[in-house]
Amino acid sequence: MVKRIRYFIFLRDVFVVAIGAFGGPSAHLAMMLKRMVNERGYLTEEELMELNALCQILPGPTSTQTLTAIGYKIGGPILAYLTLMVWLIPAFCIMTTIGIFISHFNEVGKSVEFTKFIQPMAVGFVTYAAYVISTKIVKSYEAGAIMMISAVLSFMLKSPYIFPVLLLGSGALTAIKFTEQPVEPDKKLKINWFNFILWGAFFVFIAVIGHFTRALPIRLLENFYRNGSLIFGGGQVLIPLLYTEFVEFKNYLTSEEFLTGYALVQAVPGPVFSFTSYIGALSMREYGVLGKILGSLAATIGIFLPGTFFIFFVIRFWEQLKKYRIVRASLEGINAASAGMVIAAAFLLFQPLEPDFINMVMIISTFLLLMFTKVPPPFIILAGLIGGLFFI
Repeated sequence: MVKRIRYFIFLRDVFVVAIGAFGGPSAHLAMMLKRMVNERGYLTEEELMELNALCQILPGPTSTQTLTAIGYKIGGPILAYLTLMVWLIPAFCIMTTIGIFISHFNEVGKSVEFTKFIQPMAVGFVTYAAYVISTKIVKSYEAGAIMMISAVLSFMLKSPYIFPVLLLGSGALTAIKFTEQPVEPDKKLKINWFNFILWGAFFVFIAVIGHFTRALPIRLLENFYRNGSLIFGGGQVLIPLLYTEFVEFKNYLTSEEFLTGYALVQAVPGPVFSFTSYIGALSMREYGVLGKILGSLAATIGIFLPGTFFIFFVIRFWEQLKKYRIVRASLEGINAASAGMVIAAAFLLFQPLEPDFINMVMIISTFLLLMFTKVPPPFIILAGLIGGLFFI
């Protein structure tokens, strides 16, 4: 009974973090440190930082995986899955609702002109993310070169299939420098393969079902599951993949709809990956409100489930794995390629915009506000919406 009460209190704390977690993974980590470590003592600061570091090198959403790992550490798999659900529900509901309303406005011919400032502001957000990520990650000439090559190839090829190749290839390039890493003793791996096999089996299952049924919800589930299985570096790195696949490759969304949704997700608490809920809803716009909800649900499950499988798989033998020098060395290339993808995303998102004075002012102003002030992103987006309403 005492254990159940403790679990309930923990899930309530997760909900508090979920509705107040604005500003991306760094801000999320600060909230976890305050609530989970300092106020509740669920784990130590050192344990939290180690879990966060582990999640940063796995595919998937870092904040989500970190919270899920904390749930797993406290109460095992069941509490971990409940933690995942509580963390996702607020952002999922908000972004699904936004997707339904944007779709409705377009269907009935109502103007969404009030979002006109939001689209260039989204470019400003991505540009700032590219700047921050590149300055934190690039620590060598090799990493800088990989980042620039990744940016150029991501921008020029514009194929969703180039991204995993870039990530894996870049990791292999820096893995050859493993001799520069300090030697760690006692590398004895004991691996439970269940969750990895579960990840792979589900991947094959939905791919086969999608191929034979051609059902759009199944194909969306497969598309987002694939993306969620290959993304390193958080929500910002996800953006170029989503834009290339769902705007340019499949035409499920217009560029304006994509930019509007990405900007609005900055004002929503919780994971940036919840942007996929919005994309899923708009991808199913032809099937009514229930279809949009189904599309949002398929996209959300698809993008978050792989990261959950991975954290359940790796957390059991992380202490042994991180002692391998080749693993530590490969992270430099993977992270540099991720930074390059974010740079490419900024250019890709800018392309559809008119290069007029207003758009340039909004992009630069957003970047400068993020760079030199502590104004929370939701207030920046709110100001853009108010400005759009005023200048319609």
